[in-house]
Amino acid sequence: MDSWRKMKHSFSFCIFFVVLSHHGTKSFEQATAEGDIIIGGLFPIHESVNVTVNYDGSENQICDRFSTANLVQSLIMVQALEEINQKQELGNLTLGYLILDSCGDVTTSLRKIPSFMRGNCEYSEGEKSNTSAQQSSPVLAVIGGYYSEIAIAVTRLLNLEYIPEISYGATSGLLSDKTRFPSFMRTVPQDNHQARAISEILDNNGWTWVGVLTTDGEYARYITERLWYYTNQKGICFAFTSVLPDNLNDYLLGKSIESTVKTIIDNENVSVIVSFAKPDHMMYIFQKLLNDPQGTRRIWLASDIWSQSPEILNTKKHTLSDIGTIIGITFKSGNTTKLKRYLDDLDENPSHHNNNPFLKQHGSTSSEKLKTMIYPSAVFSIELAVKAIAQAVEDLCTERDCKTKRPSPLELRGALWKAKFHMDGKNYSFDPHGDLNTEYDIVLWKQTSESLDVNDIVARYSILQNSLTFISQETKHAFYIYIGNVTSRCTDSCQPGYSKISVSGQPRCCYQCEPCAENTFSNTTDSEKCNPCEKNYYSLKGSSKCLPRKTDFLKWGDVYLIVLLSFTSLGAVLTIVVGIIFLAHWNTPVVRSSVGPISIILLLSLMITFTSVILFGGPPNSYQCQARQVVFGLSFTLCVSCIMVKSFKIVLAFEFDPVIQSVLKKLYKPYLIIAVCMAGQVVIVTTWLIHSPPTADSEITQNNMKLMFCNEKLIPAFGAMLVYIGLLALICFGVAFKGRKLPDCYNDAKFITFAMLIYFISWIMFGPVYANVTGKYIPAVEMVVILISAYGILFCQFFTKCYIILCKKEANTEKSFRRDIRNYSRDHKGSEDELSGLPEVAHTCFKTTTLNPSPQEKPSHLPK
Repeated sequence: MDSWRKMKHSFSFCIFFVVLSHHGTKSFEQATAEGDIIIGGLFPIHESVNVTVNYDGSENQICDRFSTANLVQSLIMVQALEEINQKQELGNLTLGYLILDSCGDVTTSLRKIPSFMRGNCEYSEGEKSNTSAQQSSPVLAVIGGYYSEIAIAVTRLLNLEYIPEISYGATSGLLSDKTRFPSFMRTVPQDNHQARAISEILDNNGWTWVGVLTTDGEYARYITERLWYYTNQKGICFAFTSVLPDNLNDYLLGKSIESTVKTIIDNENVSVIVSFAKPDHMMYIFQKLLNDPQGTRRIWLASDIWSQSPEILNTKKHTLSDIGTIIGITFKSGNTTKLKRYLDDLDENPSHHNNNPFLKQHGSTSSEKLKTMIYPSAVFSIELAVKAIAQAVEDLCTERDCKTKRPSPLELRGALWKAKFHMDGKNYSFDPHGDLNTEYDIVLWKQTSESLDVNDIVARYSILQNSLTFISQETKHAFYIYIGNVTSRCTDSCQPGYSKISVSGQPRCCYQCEPCAENTFSNTTDSEKCNPCEKNYYSLKGSSKCLPRKTDFLKWGDVYLIVLLSFTSLGAVLTIVVGIIFLAHWNTPVVRSSVGPISIILLLSLMITFTSVILFGGPPNSYQCQARQVVFGLSFTLCVSCIMVKSFKIVLAFEFDPVIQSVLKKLYKPYLIIAVCMAGQVVIVTTWLIHSPPTADSEITQNNMKLMFCNEKLIPAFGAMLVYIGLLALICFGVAFKGRKLPDCYNDAKFITFAMLIYFISWIMFGPVYANVTGKYIPAVEMVVILISAYGILFCQFFTKCYIILCKKEANTEKSFRRDIRNYSRDHKGSEDELSGLPEVAHTCFKTTTLNPSPQEKPSHLPK
């Protein structure tokens, strides 16, 4: 039952084929050769069909535009089959052929295809009638067609009988869909790869603004769409896309050519044009562009469909330079030696090809003319298709006699999927999509003295590695010299230091170049964005690189710091000198009246204060930042505390009110007062250090330098430290001001007043100056104020006393001090008798620890 259905199904197909093959047509010319296995061939020996309509409505179809190059391609198949037969690669099994002319037209191809399948109908009917032989052997496979649009239509029809079609030129990606085209295979890569190869060439040369010539055929539509996909990823734009009619006899072809030429001329900044048009299209376009003065600088990227078609340019009247430079994408090239020998045989044995009417149409069988039209890529692709079929036949016929039991097209198709065939020492097989992913050759057209050389391979594109590789460094160098410095851009390249900014309403390739902002850079041409500089680096506006930031701080070699440190050193030395003087004259009235031990503590605190100034210079670090404020705060607090104790003692010495004097005596605990005052400051700085201690920080200045400084962080704590010192200083000032008119031997009060005034003035000025000074000299402001305060205390508290000790020794005696006290008493009490009311502590101004006055020298009114 299943067998009957199968035969019935085949018989229905045969009726369809017979009707199709006889519909308005006559017999077709065909090249044939007998064999046990017949291989079909479909070649566009004519490239178009001229259709005329008769008065009765019938059509006359005449194939025109005879193509010698395509005739040679059909002979490649013949030569390959005959070589297999001669070498008996299939044993006693021979391969024959049936070659038809597609005329480059889908309809014509479909009308001729039943000639391939008529034998299968007879074979099916033979099975049905149990007859074992028929006059026509079935065509088991077809090589062709060349154009994708024809291949798509033909393979659908051939698939009705499972006849595999192996194309040597149909590259549309649609044919890789085995669900729709299960019987289609090819020995060339599909156009997705070619589009990617073209995009690599454009990208490698920086051609981002290109024109595209295409047709409305299936091949051109698909590859144009794929090229747009890949170029869009690389930032390459189509300046224009001109679509030409795929049919060369289309009545609109002339207008389309004119429009395309005008578009090319009008786009003067488009120097690179990618073309997927047919050779005849390009011939018409070049004829129109020959007088264009801009033509010599254009670069044409030719797809496989015309990249090896030198006939498009009439070299007798023009040269290649008239139209520019042509870079072609071709399929892998084959060895043409055997084919040339085969064509030479045409001259010696013309009768050998009487079965080929297409050679007669050519008018001349001169081998030299035919050899000029050999496309090496076609040699490889067609020979490989023959090798694939021969291998599949061999695989099928190893275990059976194919002369008596010929394989069916379905069996051959299955064998082709599994076949592993080889040529020129390499092995090949079809992938699951029926494709062969080999590689592309990149050719550069060159003008010779007599013709065009379109077979100069300069590079290869690997499909598997997606890489473009030149044949050699010399070839690469020569290639770039040949094409020159051609640019094809919508706008000039953005140089390093600039980035591309898109323009509203314009393609992405038409952009503006904006300089990189400060602290950003771009180091490549046509950078999409500016990159930020790394930490500790900077750049100016429009920079192509970042520079290391110079670190700025109050350096040891800075002249201002040297001056300040000189004053610091001088202050420290003077402090030491004063200390030595005081210790050397420890028991003199001047030292005793200055409360000697307290003065030594005061000198020690001044020494520490001077030392703290050093911590404000040099490169800051966190420990230094914490130490400098703490050391200054505590040391200066100790200074002011000692001065405050001395102030209290002066007031206590000359307080005449017994009640007040008694209270002050009880409160006057010098070292306890100093300790309490210091404790308050310790609490402040400890809180500061624990909660948010000062740290080393940095900021970027207007001149792009990295300014290193100490960040006090907790400003209220810093303020509290200064306010606390100020409060103690204010108390000192108030107490000292009260005793400003005491005897000369007690003139500390006056100088304490002056010292505190200097302190207040300097620190009041410090506030606004510190707030307004910027840069590395901020620490210098505080250094100056500290030095002024320290020098004020040093001068006012000790220099006058040192002057008396060293230069006015007569004033550093007990008599002098008594005289001052008597004078003070007389001025304030009226008689010396009232001096007895002075507290005992006042007499320390002329008491010493090493020399006691004799009893008779003591005033009788002083307490015993």
